[in-house]
Amino acid sequence: MPDPVALLHVPALSDVAEYAYAATVEPPARLVFTAGACPLDAEGRTVAPGDQAAQARQVMANLETALGAAGARLTDVVKTTVYVASSEQADLVKVWEVVRDFFGDHDPPSTLLGVAVLGYTDQLVEVEAVAAVRMAA
Repeated sequence: MPDPVALLHVPALSDVAEYAYAATVEPPARLVFTAGACPLDAEGRTVAPGDQAAQARQVMANLETALGAAGARLTDVVKTTVYVASSEQADLVKVWEVVRDFFGDHDPPSTLLGVAVLGYTDQLVEVEAVAAVRMAA
């Protein structure tokens, strides 16, 4: 069965971006929407205060867990939004590099944002995703 997700690299747009510019989902597919994955451990504590990269690794591990609970994987993701509590572009890039490493060759469209504050004490990173999983015929 073909993959329901097609990531579109648009030749008319810059190839500097490390993600596809669009994604399509072909039926039959089940969409999975995640809440923002946060850098919390199993006890609900924020990990690695002050360390964006370490928090990004925890966030991505938590995102993988949430997706897995819905029967999805990172390779099923069709869109992400990455939030970084910083006004420094270097901090955003540091987080983005961790996120990209988790996705490997799969490069879904993504939005990377610097924000003033996130919901948990000492939280610096949050990632939400939309995934599409092939439905059994």
